[in-house]
Amino acid sequence: MTVSDQHQLKEALETLKGTGVRITPQRHAILEYLIQTVTHPTADDIYKALEGRFPNMSVATVYNNLRVFREVGLVKELTYGDASSRFDFVTTEHYHVICEECGKIVDFHYPGLNEVEHLASHVTGFKVSHHRMEIYGQCPECQKNPKH
Repeated sequence: MTVSDQHQLKEALETLKGTGVRITPQRHAILEYLIQTVTHPTADDIYKALEGRFPNMSVATVYNNLRVFREVGLVKELTYGDASSRFDFVTTEHYHVICEECGKIVDFHYPGLNEVEHLASHVTGFKVSHHRMEIYGQCPECQKNPKH
């Protein structure tokens, strides 16, 4: 774990403690996994990655913990066209580029798009709460190994 990852984990654990959530070894491991991964994992991905360390942990345990993390603002649940939600520890405003072949999701930061909310509000009179944008294409790996 990098120093930055350790700092993020410490802050996340403090946030949980501050909301009265007990820190279990499973919660700690799930948070650590989310911080270290950039793949926007599904609950199943997290379960498979941690089942060796926690043989008594179920997929339901992972889902329940992700729900708790979402409710306290530690993770974002990403729902796209497919059946599985993916989870993102980075809760600051950013966008996602999604591979149409393999489903890989990569973070994309572009602060200028925040002006879209102001413009939409100004033009329509709406009180805008948030926006979401996804960009679709083919990742470099899928470009190299096209499926015919």
